[in-house]
This record gives sequence, C-alpha cells and structure tokens, in this order.
Amino acid sequence: MNVLPALGTFLDPLALAIVGGGTLAGAVLRTASGDLVRGVAALGTLPRRRFDGDPLVAQVAALTRIARRHGVIALDRSKIADPDIAAAVAAIVDGAGPRDVETLLEQRRCTRFERHRGGWELWSGAAELAPAMGMVGTLIGLVGMFAAMKDPQTIGGAMAVALLATLYGALLANLVLLPIATRLKRRARHEAQERLRLQPGLAALAAVEPGTGTLKEIAA
Repeated sequence: MNVLPALGTFLDPLALAIVGGGTLAGAVLRTASGDLVRGVAALGTLPRRRFDGDPLVAQVAALTRIARRHGVIALDRSKIADPDIAAAVAAIVDGAGPRDVETLLEQRRCTRFERHRGGWELWSGAAELAPAMGMVGTLIGLVGMFAAMKDPQTIGGAMAVALLATLYGALLANLVLLPIATRLKRRARHEAQERLRLQPGLAALAAVEPGTGTLKEIAA
C-alpha cells in the first residue's frame, strides 16, 4: 500500500508565487544592478571547467624567452588573449619594474575577485531570503485559514499554502540557491589562486633589460 501522497499534493501555485516572487523581488532590491547582471551571467560558467593557470604560466615562460633573445620591445608585437598578462606585458614594455608589475597584478586580481564576490553574493543573499519568504507565505496561509474557520471547505487550501510555503523556502534555499553561491565562490577562489602563479614569471620578465635581454639589477 502506498502511504506517500501524490506529487500533485505538494504543488500550490500561490505558495510558489509567494516564495519565488518574494525571493526574486528581495534579491533585486538588495543587489546593485552590476552585481545582478554578473550574478546571472555567472551561471553560464558553472558547466565549464575550472580556470587552469598552466597554459598561462607556459605562455609567460615563452614570452620571457623571447624577451631574453630579442629584448622586451619585441613583446609589443605578441598577441596575448589573457587580460592580466596583456596588461603586465604592456607595462613591462613601457619600462615597469618587477615590483610595479607585482602591484599591477595584485590590483587586478583583487578587483576581479571583488567582481566575482558581487556575483556569488546575489545567490547567497537569495538563499537567505527564501526561508524568510517561506515564513511570510506561512503567515499568509494561517491568516487565510483563520479567516475561513466558518467555511471548512476553504481551510484546506489555506493550510496547504501555510505548510508548503515553508517547504518551498527551505528547498529553494538549500537545494538551489546556496549550492550555486557555494560553487561560484569556490571557482572565484580557485581562479584567484591560479592567477597568483603568474606573478613570479611576469616579475622575472620585468627584470629583463629592454635593449639587451639581460636581467636588470633589482634594488634591495
């Protein structure tokens, strides 16, 4: 004998509208427009592989060999897709030293991480809102239930809203929103760590003399 209720028992459009609509409205109201766009766009990165710094480290090593053979001016003709490496190489060609390059890369790394933070905070904030909207739906359902005490046929619908709203809020927060936020945060931290590997190679590249290809003397 099947003691579990039918799936349709757990579907209530009003409870879904309260929890889903309330969570969406709250997330939009509490999030800056730029972070809102970044948070939604970040969903497209979830199916992709995590950032891998190995190809970029190899590219920096190749650029260093070119600079030592032909001078750093030769790097001005190189096609570089990664924005951090491109910015560092442009600074090196203009005469930036190792410390200047390290500072530039650290600033870009921190700026990128803050952009990513705005994206994942959209979803973590929504995960906080969903259970609260579930409680709002529960209160609305209870009010409707008490208002319909004289009509037993309408009590069931109001009670369903009260109970299912809490269920929807808990499921939406813990099975959808919070996992998205956690995965985006992990990807951002991983990319920041991988990009940190670029700094030693680019600092060494900045130590190559512009004209001779020899190493500069770095002041202590």
